[in-house]
Amino acid sequence: MNESVSLSGLAKQMVLAELLDEKAAQQAQLQAQRNKLSLVTYLVQNKLVKSRALAELAAEQFGVAFFDLNAIDKEGQPKELVSEKLVRQHRVLPLWRRGNKLFVGLSDPTNHQAVTDVQFSTGLNTEAILVEDDKLGDAIEKFFDSANSGMEDLADVDLDGLDVEAVDDDKPSGEGGADADDAPVVRFVNKMLLDAIKGGSSDLHFEPYEKAYRVRFRTDGLLHEVARPPIQLAPRISARLKVMAALDISERRKPQDGRIKMKISKTKAIDFRVNTLPTLWGEKIVMRILDPTSAQMGIDALGYEEEQKELYLSALKQPQGMILVTGPTGSGKTVSLYTGLNILNTPDVNISTAEDPVEINLEGINQVNVNPKQGMDFTQALRAFLRQDPDIIMVGEIRDLDTASIAVKAAQTGHMVMSTLHTNSAAETLTRLRNMGVPSFNIATSVNLIIAQRLARKLCNSCKKEVNVPRETLLAEGFPEDKIGTFKIYGPVGCENCKGGYKGRVGIYEVVKNTPNLQRIIMEEGNSIDIAAQMRKDGFNDLRTSALLKAMQGVTSLEEVNRVTKD
Repeated sequence: MNESVSLSGLAKQMVLAELLDEKAAQQAQLQAQRNKLSLVTYLVQNKLVKSRALAELAAEQFGVAFFDLNAIDKEGQPKELVSEKLVRQHRVLPLWRRGNKLFVGLSDPTNHQAVTDVQFSTGLNTEAILVEDDKLGDAIEKFFDSANSGMEDLADVDLDGLDVEAVDDDKPSGEGGADADDAPVVRFVNKMLLDAIKGGSSDLHFEPYEKAYRVRFRTDGLLHEVARPPIQLAPRISARLKVMAALDISERRKPQDGRIKMKISKTKAIDFRVNTLPTLWGEKIVMRILDPTSAQMGIDALGYEEEQKELYLSALKQPQGMILVTGPTGSGKTVSLYTGLNILNTPDVNISTAEDPVEINLEGINQVNVNPKQGMDFTQALRAFLRQDPDIIMVGEIRDLDTASIAVKAAQTGHMVMSTLHTNSAAETLTRLRNMGVPSFNIATSVNLIIAQRLARKLCNSCKKEVNVPRETLLAEGFPEDKIGTFKIYGPVGCENCKGGYKGRVGIYEVVKNTPNLQRIIMEEGNSIDIAAQMRKDGFNDLRTSALLKAMQGVTSLEEVNRVTKD
């Protein structure tokens, strides 16, 4: 079947006008349908075609007048004729009225339903005018840009059956309850928090700009926009979040840190770590979702290969020494550490942790929040731990020589020490300790295991499809030559069960045991290249090899492997 036959009228016209090639047009049309967007909106949002060129082409081909929204008379727009719900549903904007005729702006000339619905709703003859898609979105926001309409919009949020209660650990230090009776804002904030939890997001971003306010969630490692409340509500939303987090709402010039405990039900509560940051147009607030159940998933759920899991479990059984987990922010280091702590958490051991801040609460573990302003930094916490008869110590991060020296000393004197560093690989972790000033002998004799890790998005099992990758490409990417032909490579598609073909994340690991050969290179002060080469000789997979293995297993795509591990 000829693929060009399936192209819609607009897509076909773009190919003829050489704005897109046929393959790109077909792919855009397919993705727009899957994302439930109009083809015009998809093309503009993904910057495949310039908005004005697309609007002028559509106007010419479909015989519809074109209008530049920069020239609109805002005072003359008929505001009471069409409901906000209808405008937003169809992305159609009332422009002006002439007697019994209403002119409306839209960016998709094939959206005949919009014109029909507006005509039915108003009882007026309705005529479509083509406008640029990106300007249309802004114009619709400005059309309803008033505090009253914004409050009404938030009040309409459907929270039926929502049993959510924000709970402060302490009373707010500012003007408590400044917006406690601002019910629509409270409901909106609660809905955002609950939506983030339901969607499996890790972070929420509340961001004020000069003329807009947006809310974004980080889901499976990537940010996406979920809401644009009216800019007039920015101070109220910020105040509400700060009250919930027990922060000083009168302080808007300095960053603040706090926590929120949200009760989802009688038996389940989710913690949020909250940070405020004064920006040019107001306070940006970022919230990290801290789910205690993430540490109780079990090591099998984290994505370790069988031999990697055995190495980790074996290291946890050692009575002393260091386990170091390394990787960038957001790579799952905390979950890896807490999974190990959860395995070790038995009544016959004393476990103490120092973190900045404590992210996951676990009963049976003595957890300390590091607070340098009050004289409690990692070094002070470690010194105190060593006087508390510890068996296992977890340090949130080794940042300096003092912390590293005490951690190494503890590991050499009969304690199990677990910590994190911010390096890119296992080999660099060892050289980083030496660069801090830790003697090579101490590194060689104290470090038992190093785990470098990343998080890759998992392909959705409901819609992933096999993709044909040439043998030469597979070899160039690093797949083992003797394995080619024994596995299939899958790619993302996208369906109602996932986001863009991916659902959830899986860990990619480099797990390295400190062998006698590695100890020799460390004591000879070999560089990270020498150490990495020895790790490969000892049979430990690097991050790239582990990621390619996940692609061979059909867990993730080659594109995702390259995103998280490509040099």
